[in-house]
Amino acid sequence: MNDSINTSSVEAKVREVLAQHGGLKQHISTIAEDISLSDAGMTSHASVNVMLALEAQFGEIPDRMLTRSVFRSVSSIAQAMSELATH
Repeated sequence: MNDSINTSSVEAKVREVLAQHGGLKQHISTIAEDISLSDAGMTSHASVNVMLALEAQFGEIPDRMLTRSVFRSVSSIAQAMSELATH
């Protein structure tokens, strides 16, 4: 149960970062966790800004996580950031 609280806390922080830096076409609260962020309007430039903001929140993101698949959706970003938080 503690893990789910942790995961939802991480997702909330990820959503905050996306709202501020993602350049999304719609409000972050209306974007389902598995929807493609590029389909929601996040450009490659915005994804760099998101990555930098995430590093400020969670620490340095290792090169192995700097992939399109990690930055594909809210859930994929939250999963990666949860992994960072546990290491």
